[in-house]
Amino acid sequence: MTASADQRAEHNTAADYRALWPVATRWDDNDHYGHVNNVTYYSYFDTAVNGWLMDTTGVDIRELPAIGVVAETSCTYHRELSFPDRLQVGLSVERLGNRSIVYSLALFRESERDELELAATGRFVHVYVDSETRRPVPIPTEIEVAARTLVIPS
Repeated sequence: MTASADQRAEHNTAADYRALWPVATRWDDNDHYGHVNNVTYYSYFDTAVNGWLMDTTGVDIRELPAIGVVAETSCTYHRELSFPDRLQVGLSVERLGNRSIVYSLALFRESERDELELAATGRFVHVYVDSETRRPVPIPTEIEVAARTLVIPS
């Protein structure tokens, strides 16, 4: 196991993440088996990262000259989710580079006792590219400043 995988494995509580972002389940998130379909977890991660970035920077990130495209994702499932579960996505930055950001993520279900139960852990890699040419470029300053607040101390 790599050091980053070891580090992610230890992040099992909401306190292990630098920020939390609420995400609601929807009726159509459930699949035929009555639980949230596995691919929907990735949508929750994507919504949280981009929602947090827009809220924190005060900028509509879709209008920046560089955009973050997802170059890599992963998800480890720990518990089933089902509509109408209320969720919180834990966000931290594992690595902040010049042209990419590696997010460490977790999905927590709000319990009836107001506790957060781990449902999944994940990883998202955003590589920044020019919005027109799609060639790699440095992370926009607004994004870099915001992401720095999520960096996990070594």
